[in-house]
Amino acid sequence: MQNKPWFVTEEKLKFAIQQAFIEDIGSGDHSTLAIIPLDTQDSAQLLVKDTGILAGVELAQFIFHQYDPELRIEHLIADGTAVQPGDIAFRVHGSARSILSTERLVLNCMQRMGGIASLTHTMAAQIAHTQAKLLDTRKTTPNFRLFEKWAVSIGGGHNHRFGLYDMIMLKDNHIDFAGGITRAVQQTRDYLEKHNLQLAIEVETRNMAEVEEALRVQPDRIMLDNFSIEDTAKAVILIDQACETEASGGITLQTLKEVAETGVDYISSGALTHSAHNMDLSLKAIS
Repeated sequence: MQNKPWFVTEEKLKFAIQQAFIEDIGSGDHSTLAIIPLDTQDSAQLLVKDTGILAGVELAQFIFHQYDPELRIEHLIADGTAVQPGDIAFRVHGSARSILSTERLVLNCMQRMGGIASLTHTMAAQIAHTQAKLLDTRKTTPNFRLFEKWAVSIGGGHNHRFGLYDMIMLKDNHIDFAGGITRAVQQTRDYLEKHNLQLAIEVETRNMAEVEEALRVQPDRIMLDNFSIEDTAKAVILIDQACETEASGGITLQTLKEVAETGVDYISSGALTHSAHNMDLSLKAIS
């Protein structure tokens, strides 16, 4: 498991794939069991039918091997590679039963991951001339976040916190419930010290007055949520590298470049995972 985002571990992959097989195969792949003899050997290939960035090849191998360690994968195109219709990403050889039973899970994962990686690549290219890094969010599909955030990384984006446990983010409701930014940050620091936790603190701000208040308590990062381009630029100047800056809220491909050129350190976009279109792929028997 080399060169993966920190959250992609063998343990997590095994658990996620096991649950997916339970959901899909259940008591048995009866369509396959009914017509394919146990000892039948065959081959299939992953056919690309779309333009974009390929993602999930390594995951596909993990899925195949978790189901049947005897399946042999012939890699032809690596994750993160630009592909076009007609390309063959890999071939898989071995038990025909195993290939048929794993086909849909492999395709579901790779189609979703390819769509996310492709959109991420397109958006990241828009801001490559700036210092801003493109981040994903927690706006992911329940029980599929592991793969969606992995796809963002493959597409050239960066991962924000994985969940609620690996970074403190004090959003608008936290701040309103706590009675303001200052109190929320003070309470957070007391909590972290009490529980011996080393977590970065990010504070969401809604206007320039909140940016000024956040600056006084010095979090690790200030989020500028739904700020206009003009106010984003003003906030970056005001903060003056006293802490990291992150623009968020309503970020689109059309506005991304202009936001990045304000000088923010990070731009987070839920669209990377909630608005990407699946890549068209199919797994076909080799005649």
